Amino acid sequence: MAENFPDLTNKLPDLKLDPKQAQGFLSFFKTLADDPRAVRLFDRRDYYTAHGDNATFIAKTYYHTTTVMRQLGNGSNSLSSVSVSKNMFETIARDLLLDRTDHSLELYEGSGSNWRLVKSGTPGNIGSFEEVLFANSEMQDSPVVVALSLNFRENGCTIGLGFVDLTKRVLGMADFLDDSHFTNVESALVALGCKECLLPIECAKSTENRMLRDMLTKCGVMLTEKKKSEFKARDLVQDLGRLVKGPIEPVRDFVSGFEFATGALGALLSYAELLADESNYENYTLRRYNLDSYMRLDSAAMRALNVLESKTDANKNFSLFGLMNRTCTAGMGKRLLHIWLKQPLVDVAEINSRLDIVQAFVEDTVLRHDLRQHLKRISDIERLIHNLQKRRAGLQHIVKLYQSSIRLPYIKSALEIYDGQFSSAMRSRYLEPLELWTDDEHLNKFIGLVEASVDLDQLENREYMISPSYDSTLANLKEQQELLESQIHNLHRQTADDLDLPIDKALKLDKGTQFGHVFRITKKEEPKIRKKLNTQFIVLETRKDGVKFTNTKLKKLGDKYLQILEEYKSCQKKLVDKVVQTATTFSEVFESLAEIISELDVLLSFADLASSCPTPYSRPDITTSDEGDIILEGCRHPCVEAQDWVNFIPNDCKLVRGKTWFQIITGPNMGGKSTFIRQVGVNILMAQVGSFVPCDKASISVRDCIFARVGAGDCQLRGVSTFMQEMLETASILKGATEKSLIIIDELGRGTSTNDGFGLAWAICEHIVEVIKAPTLFATHFHELTALALENVSNNPQKQIVGVANYHVSAHIDSSTRKLTMLYKVEPGACDQSFGIHVAEFANFPESVVTLAREKAAELEDFSLPGASLTDTTQEVGSKRKRVFESDDMSRGSARAWQFLEAFVALPLETMDKMQALQEVRKLTDTLEKDAENCNWLQQFL
Repeated sequence: MAENFPDLTNKLPDLKLDPKQAQGFLSFFKTLADDPRAVRLFDRRDYYTAHGDNATFIAKTYYHTTTVMRQLGNGSNSLSSVSVSKNMFETIARDLLLDRTDHSLELYEGSGSNWRLVKSGTPGNIGSFEEVLFANSEMQDSPVVVALSLNFRENGCTIGLGFVDLTKRVLGMADFLDDSHFTNVESALVALGCKECLLPIECAKSTENRMLRDMLTKCGVMLTEKKKSEFKARDLVQDLGRLVKGPIEPVRDFVSGFEFATGALGALLSYAELLADESNYENYTLRRYNLDSYMRLDSAAMRALNVLESKTDANKNFSLFGLMNRTCTAGMGKRLLHIWLKQPLVDVAEINSRLDIVQAFVEDTVLRHDLRQHLKRISDIERLIHNLQKRRAGLQHIVKLYQSSIRLPYIKSALEIYDGQFSSAMRSRYLEPLELWTDDEHLNKFIGLVEASVDLDQLENREYMISPSYDSTLANLKEQQELLESQIHNLHRQTADDLDLPIDKALKLDKGTQFGHVFRITKKEEPKIRKKLNTQFIVLETRKDGVKFTNTKLKKLGDKYLQILEEYKSCQKKLVDKVVQTATTFSEVFESLAEIISELDVLLSFADLASSCPTPYSRPDITTSDEGDIILEGCRHPCVEAQDWVNFIPNDCKLVRGKTWFQIITGPNMGGKSTFIRQVGVNILMAQVGSFVPCDKASISVRDCIFARVGAGDCQLRGVSTFMQEMLETASILKGATEKSLIIIDELGRGTSTNDGFGLAWAICEHIVEVIKAPTLFATHFHELTALALENVSNNPQKQIVGVANYHVSAHIDSSTRKLTMLYKVEPGACDQSFGIHVAEFANFPESVVTLAREKAAELEDFSLPGASLTDTTQEVGSKRKRVFESDDMSRGSARAWQFLEAFVALPLETMDKMQALQEVRKLTDTLEKDAENCNWLQQFL
């Protein structure tokens, strides 16, 4: 992470504390409670300081060296310290609260031994630091804090979930069942964009919940432990009655529908201290979170499909969010796109409703261009309203809302002109709500308020003032101010005449904070009027730039002017507060308009992407999850084809029920298998978000979940090996997937021996085909797996495998040079040979190594294990020889292998130590070996 931060060691502020201050601070610092995750910074006005372990952390992480550290105090009482500039403070705050999830941030103010905590923040609760975090950047995502109440029962675990979005002021609740892998919790955290999770201390520390803690780490969620007593539902209805808009009866009815989520939400209200801030009262909305409302995505799928941006992305088009983010508004559109990508729709009507609008914008270029031009002038209405409600707004915020408001009639006019096939949808979805919220009772009333109260003429000078005509007292003070200014200028002219000096050139009139209005002449002119200067005026100051002086008349007028100016400023402030308070009453209007504008922005972004690509996108046909197939013709990966160096070769993917619903894809490394299976997932996700897709033609049966087992990332820091992580992710798929899901698996079983890996891969494939029945893309180097497709035509009536098909990515080997050329086309049938050695040649392996590899590969080609009784039958799959066991033997063996796998997955490994786990696995393998005595197919693995 260190390389992401600039080298600011040359700009390091000096740590300037006298011995008395240092001693006082050391005394205070010793009183602070130990909190290993808190980073504490102390405001020294011109700079900040960090101390102790925090100083070491900041020095190593942000300055990349410990040479910046200094010692505060002497001897054994000395304290490691580092100073932090204001720019570095902003960098640290952004990193800790927006990028990392392992620290909280605290800011103290004071001096000597008297310091107090003025701001604190966590990744889920950034409100105190919003002005620092987003002073020079847009807010791309609104963080959510979740609390979980876990209740274990015989048939599983019941989860009570509460969440709060402090930026959008939304509270939510859900009760649902979950498995031991917490797959439903994970998909909820991903969908909500959770950054922090509260758990009872007792629950967080229990060994049975190690799986939950690992899942939170995997999702990038900070774990915060609270006392179990805080997870209580007492007084929740009354508390919510104060926070939520409207009467208390609907709140009481809503809360009564939950058994466990009430305690979780109660803990959140206490943690976020919502009731301590009166600006929260009657400004929150309460909603039920339904797991089935959106496609479920876990953290593995989000990573595999590159849905959101990553710091390691070479450019913005590496992620789906970066590619699709062509929004124009200042922040609102980006945040909504962020939410939509984490919450793809499953309702066919709503998906088609979005697609209708996108199609309208794709077909009408003029409408799309006009709307996008108007949206570019829209400020971040959501953030402005948030500042209004939190009482952090000034006249500048009101003016920005006004400037956005006067653009809305242009947006309305552009929509009114549209008369295409989706005009009725456009009218009901956007035009009618816009007409409602912009009439004389809503937005026009706000526009009238601003035009009457704000001096709009002063905006050119970037001055935000109340117009004097808005208030009689202010107008009277303005008149007095202007009269006094006129009298002062008249006195200036009269004095110039008396002293026989040219006005402004020789005798200047200055206005400053020290003396108010004064006369000033240059040192060169001073001798000419020295006599009069000493008798008729009071000399105030003599400097290089001249002599400043005054007289009783100017002093009297100046004092009066200052008095009137102070009264004017005080009156201005009261009126600004009044206008801001009045503007706050329009919050509902602006919140509704923000929803309309941000949705328009995102759908226009989809249309712009679909139209501007070299190969245009097409509208997908959407069917319900229990009917139709998944047909993607000329399918492309949107992020890969957007790279400058890529000439993408499209492929067809036809997942047809009962025929090619489960596809085994073989072929060489770098041949495009991983890209192909990922692009299918990405296309389906884009379609269910409401976007056109990078295909010539697409028909998609809606999926309720995308499961992805891609790559082999080690989790050794959490004590989980590559293979174990692979098995855990696969277990999540086997437990969580349904026939309405989409499963993407890439290279399963590589983390163990070839035989074990193949056995597991075969058993998992059979289970998915026979039990789960979900459309699946299974990329593998186990060519033996392609025999599973032969089971489609098996004559065994007890075991009929249906819907498995073989595909391969093609490659060409020149017969004379043996040079390998990737063709990147996915074609029917199994791959007829292995290309590993050719890929090694690509990587410039030494010739001697490549030659030896070919010899060893030839030796192994006809290798067979002793004791494994094969039939005389061999089957050619391409030109590669395949050994085929008796079908009954293979069926019995794979069923027993599957039982072994299920028993292994069911082991409570999180509650066992290493020796216990090994003993249990040994028992399972002993039993398997015994059963294998009568099964040749099983014996090959043992």
